[in-house]
Amino acid sequence: MVTCEQVDFMFPMQADIYYPATAQSQYGNVSKVWMLDRTIAGNFAPLSAKKKEEVSPNINITTDKIISGRVRSDIRISDLDNGTALTNILITNVRDRYGNHVYTETAGPRAGKSTLFEIATQEPFIGPFGSVEYYGLVLRRSENQGVDI
Repeated sequence: MVTCEQVDFMFPMQADIYYPATAQSQYGNVSKVWMLDRTIAGNFAPLSAKKKEEVSPNINITTDKIISGRVRSDIRISDLDNGTALTNILITNVRDRYGNHVYTETAGPRAGKSTLFEIATQEPFIGPFGSVEYYGLVLRRSENQGVDI
């Protein structure tokens, strides 16, 4: 069951959360099939206002895209109340309030599709009354944009 959180002034954007179903072959190879769990409301922006190179010109040309954000709910907990490690979560299809994709790949296996992000950090923000108001996230662009979702 896929749910969709409503946007508001604090969380004007939406993104899709994917969790894997893992299987292991008789030879020990692990495979993951990524499945959409839900669409969350959030707010995402570049991590720093300081401008720097996004593409590093080295032997392996790498792209460094890090964004920060906040979401209402703990994304480690799936819609079915299953706990998941941060390393087993993908976020993609980050959209603004009008449904436009904010981060899109222009080359490679996902050319023209939304960028895949992994979670680097998730921390709760505790409000003045002692309850969690939102969860702060740091997302990094996944090095493997070839994942089939």
